Amino acid sequence: MKSTTTCASAALLLAVAHNPVTTTLAFSPPSHDVRSPITLRSQRQTRHTSLHLSAEAVPTPSNDDSTSATTSALTKQQKRMQQIRKEGGIFAINTKLGALNPYAIYYGLVSIALGLVWFVALTFSQLLYKLTGGRLDKKRRLPVFFSHVWGTLLLLFTGSFPKVENWNVIQDFHKSGRKAMFVANHNSWMDIPFLGHTIGWHNYKFVAKKELEKVPILGKAIKVAKNVLVDRTNRKSQLLTLKQGMRWLDDGVNLCTFPEGTRSRSGRLMPFKNGAFKMAHKAGKPVIPISICGAAKVMPSYWLFPMKPSYNVCKVVVHEPIESEGKTEQELADAVRDAIIEGLPEEQRPLLTTDQ
Repeated sequence: MKSTTTCASAALLLAVAHNPVTTTLAFSPPSHDVRSPITLRSQRQTRHTSLHLSAEAVPTPSNDDSTSATTSALTKQQKRMQQIRKEGGIFAINTKLGALNPYAIYYGLVSIALGLVWFVALTFSQLLYKLTGGRLDKKRRLPVFFSHVWGTLLLLFTGSFPKVENWNVIQDFHKSGRKAMFVANHNSWMDIPFLGHTIGWHNYKFVAKKELEKVPILGKAIKVAKNVLVDRTNRKSQLLTLKQGMRWLDDGVNLCTFPEGTRSRSGRLMPFKNGAFKMAHKAGKPVIPISICGAAKVMPSYWLFPMKPSYNVCKVVVHEPIESEGKTEQELADAVRDAIIEGLPEEQRPLLTTDQ
């Protein structure tokens, strides 16, 4: 019996030695995955090889890529510097705030010097309204007058008066005693004094974005004169702004706005913001379109101050008033836009494929 058992054991060991995988699985429970050391070793080697190949397949940044990125950045800076020198002369420089040349520095100094006087005048107006409880000069004509003096003197001392075409249209309109919304394209900071100069010595309020309150001196002028400020993030504020603008028109005060909502970086007329003409339309007042030509030629968006005088470079074209009565708001907006485009040079007109 012992001999038989020994023979059976020897036969079993021999079978395991010759076929380890098959024999082991035959004596293992079906729910377990038991593999031989040879099989596990083979799989580990395969997995190691796959990981090694995957690591080789992942791209790593090379010194050439870094050098290429740096060269590209330098090339962009060099191109901008070449453009600034081409526009502003050999003494033009680029700063973090914007480009400058001798004329731009002169313009800035004049602007700041006049601005300090302007600030004092605005502070006087503010104090006057506080002492009188706002009962004096309810339409806030005084700060508008001081702002107009600042803009006129600045244009005078820097040789920046633009040529104005059809100025008689506005002069005749003022004589009629009617009030309107003046609407112009916007691609430079020079548009603001240009528009004020064109409207003349009359009371008007700008419809502007609320962010302009943060601009030194200008922000104070906007608040003291009670210009109409639009907060695009607050629906309730927008409704109050609409009522404020309509009230100014009804009280005999003109409104001014740039319906694009911001400066055009390309120089071409951009789409108008929704509701830009809502105040004039609801109040039943006419809109006077104005085309400002060439302002970006003297002060592109990347310049801190104008690089050259606007005289004989910039032009303002005044168009006939467009009545809002009998038109929908969209029809009014389309008619005003067409008029502004008509007065612009080709390089400032919108591209049909992108801007309309």
